[in-house]
Amino acid sequence: MINVEEVVGETFDYVICGGGTAGLTLAARLTENPSTSVLVLEAGLPHINDPKILVPCQFGVTFGDPKYDWFFPTLPQKYSKDKEYFWSRGKGLGGSSIMNFYAWIRPPAGDIDAFEKLGNPGWNWEDYAKYANRSETFHEPSESQKSLYPHTFEPSYHGFSGPIQTTIPHHVHTVDELFQATMLNKGAKAVKDPFGGDTTGSWIASANLDPRTWTRSYATTAYYLPNKDRPNFKVLTEALVAKVLFADAPADAELTATGVEFIHEGKTLVVHASKEVILSTGAIKSPQILELSGIGTKEVLDKIGVAQKVELPVGENVQEHTFLGTSFELNPNIHHETYDLMRGPAFAAEQLKLHTELKGMHRLGITSFAYIPLSLANPSESPSLIASVESRVEEAKKSGNLPPGLAEQWDIQLETLKDDTLPDLEIVAFPGFFTTVSTPEPGKSYVSILFVLNHPFSRGSIHAKSSDPLDQPAIDPNYFENDFDLEMLVQHVKFIKSMLDTEPFKSGVIRELDPGPECTTDEEIREYIYATHVSSWHTIGSCSMLPRAKGGVVDPKLKVYGTTNLRVVDLSIVPLHIAAHTQATAYVIGEKGVVSFSGLNSLSLIDTSAADIIKGEA
Repeated sequence: MINVEEVVGETFDYVICGGGTAGLTLAARLTENPSTSVLVLEAGLPHINDPKILVPCQFGVTFGDPKYDWFFPTLPQKYSKDKEYFWSRGKGLGGSSIMNFYAWIRPPAGDIDAFEKLGNPGWNWEDYAKYANRSETFHEPSESQKSLYPHTFEPSYHGFSGPIQTTIPHHVHTVDELFQATMLNKGAKAVKDPFGGDTTGSWIASANLDPRTWTRSYATTAYYLPNKDRPNFKVLTEALVAKVLFADAPADAELTATGVEFIHEGKTLVVHASKEVILSTGAIKSPQILELSGIGTKEVLDKIGVAQKVELPVGENVQEHTFLGTSFELNPNIHHETYDLMRGPAFAAEQLKLHTELKGMHRLGITSFAYIPLSLANPSESPSLIASVESRVEEAKKSGNLPPGLAEQWDIQLETLKDDTLPDLEIVAFPGFFTTVSTPEPGKSYVSILFVLNHPFSRGSIHAKSSDPLDQPAIDPNYFENDFDLEMLVQHVKFIKSMLDTEPFKSGVIRELDPGPECTTDEEIREYIYATHVSSWHTIGSCSMLPRAKGGVVDPKLKVYGTTNLRVVDLSIVPLHIAAHTQATAYVIGEKGVVSFSGLNSLSLIDTSAADIIKGEA
């Protein structure tokens, strides 16, 4: 890392705004070419060697702490009881990879192929898988793990030489056995390895943990620290990007970015870029920076007093996963070592000591997942439910009031709903108490069945609300604007409650705590959802990669329309949501983003070093 004096007024080939998951990935790959200079500007602190980040099994310990968390507030949600929500996002080197729950999950192949269907050549599952493999080194589970639980995996679905270390972590195998067997008895198939593009069924997930040290493997440890001594790789922290600067140009000409304005210790400073400026500040900050730079809709820019340079639907098409949970008390006649033990201060202290010996509960992860079609969750009602949302979509199309490209996105979502081989519901077994209404009792063990809305039909927005870069943007996820989204969560709850009638869950739990056995009607379940659902921290779409005529902000090479050398490389470019947790995809975007600079689309370049790709540009 460098001092601000080494940056101000200087010129770098590439200035990357944001040292998060995708940003550090991109910077590391670009600097493989020693003749290419890269500067990364990160608003947060370095957080190097911070045990709150490195030591696993501390879920949520950094949430709400301004040292680590942006803690963005949303606007009151009109369709969710006017509630305001807080969206935690990592503030610091590594971005949200410093604070996620380290679930390492890839989406189903169809969700990625949808990107290409929407007008993005080269963005398909085959190429996604190549970049995903390039990002990871997969470690097989240990023999002791396999003796407790018979893990299955397909080596060809994984990478074995990438920067991110992944493995099937230690876990509460008794809870996994309970959940997995119940899912099979409910009709879900057993998936041998979900990392090959087929995630429909029940399976055990990997985690981005390094089993050699049992610490978090994330953007900083994987992409920055091994490369920090490269003379062409510079990082400045506590540097908040305010806006992109452009050369003067005629009214109808494309803009050329010349650098960025940033704030450091209260001073507004400038750094220059000779080749490219890249925004990699995430789905919340990237649209704000574009708008502060004069790129966006005239309506928004006029409100904040910024002169428009390029008309684009920045900050629209926002899609967010929302989640909540149910909780059950486990049968005390069966021994479970769940996360509930960590609520005891003495036990927790002992586990930290054991971690220094590479033992104990701090090696655990969240492992049991099931992704199932609506037809499996509710075979009797699913046809009418799908017909209902399809009718609403057709009505909206006829109104003529849809944003460009939205009808096409909805059509793909409807195709997924109708296909019994594709997943609609996500269900996760968390081995401990993880709901918010009831209170866990000392000495008891629980399982929380969490669930996530993966393919929302509602669309939200994220916009700058003033010209002050220190003023957080206005976030409106528009939760449940399309009632089908709420209905899908109702179906999750009903399916989970039905597990109580299925072995081994039926005899493995003795009591439902949240929402409770008295919550039975659809309306009561809806009220529980309103009261307890929260963000899954998986926002996408605010700078969508789509054809410009279909509401796009960036093209398939991630270049912002109307500019010659400004790109966005982060999750904001994802045009249609995926049935997966998003961090593995963020790394893929960073890895693949390098290819966009070469001016080439052939992803056979995956076997070529990033340095060679950049050389090919010259």
